[in-house]
Amino acid sequence: MPNRAWSRRIAQVALGVAAALGAAAFAGPSALAQGPVRVRAVQVDVAALRANVGDPTAAWVAQAMPQALVQSLGANYAPGDRGGATLIVRPAWVYLCPSSGGAGVWGTCPDTMEGDIIVKGPRGGVVAEMPLRAITTYYPNSVNISLPVQSNMNRINLLSQAFAGWVPRQLGL
Repeated sequence: MPNRAWSRRIAQVALGVAAALGAAAFAGPSALAQGPVRVRAVQVDVAALRANVGDPTAAWVAQAMPQALVQSLGANYAPGDRGGATLIVRPAWVYLCPSSGGAGVWGTCPDTMEGDIIVKGPRGGVVAEMPLRAITTYYPNSVNISLPVQSNMNRINLLSQAFAGWVPRQLGL
C-alpha cells in the first residue's frame, strides 16, 4: 500500500511538471524572457475621492499616496523607462470609523480605502484595470480624541500606505 501512494504522488508531481514545461514551451521564448512589469510613472487621481468625501481627506491622500506607491513598487519602479507602464491609482472612497472606536477588541474598528488601479502600457493604451480595497485597524486613544485633525491625517497616511502596499501584489510583482 505505501508504495502505491508514493508512486501516485510521484506521478502527480511528474504530470504537474510536464504541464508547466509544456505551457512554457507553448508560450514561446519571448514570454519566458519578459520580466515583471516596470513602472515608469505613478499618477494619483483623487477627483472621485474629492467628489465623494471632500477635502482635506482627498488632499491628504494626494500627498501621501505617490511616495507610498514608489516605496511599495521598489525595484519595479523605473522613472522614465521608455518601455515601462504608467500606473494610475484612483481612490474613490475612504471610510474612517468613529474616533471613539468600535466594537472590536480594545475598541478597535476598521478604516477602509477603496479605489481602482489602472495600468497603461508604453503607448498609452489601458492594459489592466482592477479594483482594490485596503483595510487598516484603528486603535482609539485619548490623544486621537484631543487632536482629531492630526489623528485623521495619520489614519489617512496609514491607509494610503496599506493601499499602496497591495498594488504590487495585485499586479503580480
